[in-house]
Amino acid sequence: MPRTVTRASAVLLALGAAAYTAWVLEVLIGTGLDPVRTYVSELAASDQPLGGLFRATDLAAGLLVLAGATLWLLRRRGTRTGSEGSHGARFRDASWALVGRIALLAFGAATAVDSRLPLSCAPTADPVCAARETAGLVPATHTAHAVSSTLAMTGALVAMIALTVAARRHGHPRPLARTGPVLVALELAATGWTLAAVAAFEAGKGTWALGAGQRLQVLLVALWLAVLAYSLAATEEER
Repeated sequence: MPRTVTRASAVLLALGAAAYTAWVLEVLIGTGLDPVRTYVSELAASDQPLGGLFRATDLAAGLLVLAGATLWLLRRRGTRTGSEGSHGARFRDASWALVGRIALLAFGAATAVDSRLPLSCAPTADPVCAARETAGLVPATHTAHAVSSTLAMTGALVAMIALTVAARRHGHPRPLARTGPVLVALELAATGWTLAAVAAFEAGKGTWALGAGQRLQVLLVALWLAVLAYSLAATEEER
């Protein structure tokens, strides 16, 4: 049963990673938004013709990751080493792996909530929308969306770091131990770029290729999720 649960978790996380990259469809279908300048979330804005599609894929991504993380978090290992003792068990409960699983669950939940709190318009593409946002004349969902997006990305970053550290320290899942550090380093760089670009935009100094930075940030999260899913499946096959 534990092996079946882990495989199911891996499948759910892999599907979540795929859904989380649905924004790449903008290359094929033409949204009218500049991917170098605009927020990814602006694709799902209420006034965008394809907003419903991108809100649906965001919701699917969040729910799939949430389900996969929940299964993995609730999974109980069937064996314990005799020398581990109660102190070792308590240490395992407070380990990097546990922190990472909880953060992954939080990322999925926040992403699902984020999809239900869309922007009403696209501030980086529409000066009128930007002016209304600055004046506080947009719906409260704009503020709520900023909060849920921040929580989602914070959860993703914590999960990436914690689970990669756990993989390195304990030697499993092996693929994540090998590639995780590179993805984490790139993700931190992309996050720094995105935050700097957001600050520049809010200060009226341009977008600093905000859209490109954020798309790289989101893509790296999806790649890391895919590696994690593969790692879980590969680890189970080795047992």
